[in-house]
Amino acid sequence: MMLYQYLIEPFIEFSFMRYALASVIFLALSAAPVGVFLVMRRMSLIGDALSHAVLPGAAIGYMVAGLSLPAMSLGGFLAGMVMAFLAGLVSRFTEVKEDANFAAFYLSSLAIGVILVSLNGNSVDLLHLLFGSLLAVDLTSLQLMGVVASFTMIALSIMFRPLVLESIDPLFLHAVKGNGGLWHIAFLVLVVMNLVVGFQALGTLMSVGLMMLPAIAARLWVRSMGGLLLMSVVGALVCGVAGLLLSYHHPAGIPSGPTIILFCGIWYVLSVLFGTNSGMLPKLVRKKHRKIKH
Repeated sequence: MMLYQYLIEPFIEFSFMRYALASVIFLALSAAPVGVFLVMRRMSLIGDALSHAVLPGAAIGYMVAGLSLPAMSLGGFLAGMVMAFLAGLVSRFTEVKEDANFAAFYLSSLAIGVILVSLNGNSVDLLHLLFGSLLAVDLTSLQLMGVVASFTMIALSIMFRPLVLESIDPLFLHAVKGNGGLWHIAFLVLVVMNLVVGFQALGTLMSVGLMMLPAIAARLWVRSMGGLLLMSVVGALVCGVAGLLLSYHHPAGIPSGPTIILFCGIWYVLSVLFGTNSGMLPKLVRKKHRKIKH
C-alpha cells in the first residue's frame, strides 16, 4: 500500500504529474541517445555550449510573443543553429579550435539571454527559462516533445552508421566520400532540437543534464553501441521518475528539473565507483586478481 501511495498514486491522481511523466519519457527516448553520440564524438562540452546558446533566441521569442511555446522554440532553435554555424566558421578561418569557439560563443549567448529577459520580464520569467518548470508542461509542449522524440529516433536510425563511423574513423569516412560534414550538420540540428524541447521542461541550464549524464554513466557500464543507447535511456528514465517523485513528496516543494538532474549526477557517481566496464572499484578488483595470478 505504501509503495502504491508513493510510486503510483501521484500519477493517477494528478494530470500534471502524468504530463510530467510523459515529458520525461519523451526526453529520455530522444535526448539520452543523442547524448551517447555526443560522448562518442567527444562533443560533450559542445552540447553544453549549445544549451546555453538557446537562451537568447528563447528570450527574443519571449519579448515578441510572451510565454508562447512556438515563438520561444523557434527563437531558441534559430539561435542554437546560428551559434553552431558561427563557431564552425570561425574555426575554419582561424587557428582557434571549434570547442574553444563554442565556449566563447556560449558564454556570450548566456549573458545576452539573461540581460534580454531581465530587461523585458521579471525574475520569475528568468528562472522559468533558466531552470524550466516540468510540472507546468502543457499539452502543446508535450506534443512538441513527442514529435521531436519521434523525429530524433527515426533520424538516428538513418544516421547510425555514418555517425558511428565518423566517431571511430573520420579519415576513412572522408576517403570513401561519406559526406562527413553533412552528417555533422544534421547531427547538430538534432542536438539543438532536443535542447529546445528540453528547455521547456528543464530550462536552458538543466536540459543538457538529461542528455549528457546518463550517456556518460552508461559508458562506465557497457561497451557496445546498442548497450550504450539502451543503458542511457533506462538511466534517464529512472532518474527522471525518481526526481519527479521526490519533488512531489518533498515537504519543501523542491523543483522537479534540478531534482532530476541531481539523480542523474548521483547515478553518474555510482557508475564511476561501481561501473562494470571501467568503474574504479571493479578495476581495482581486476588488478588485484591479475597480481594474485602472477
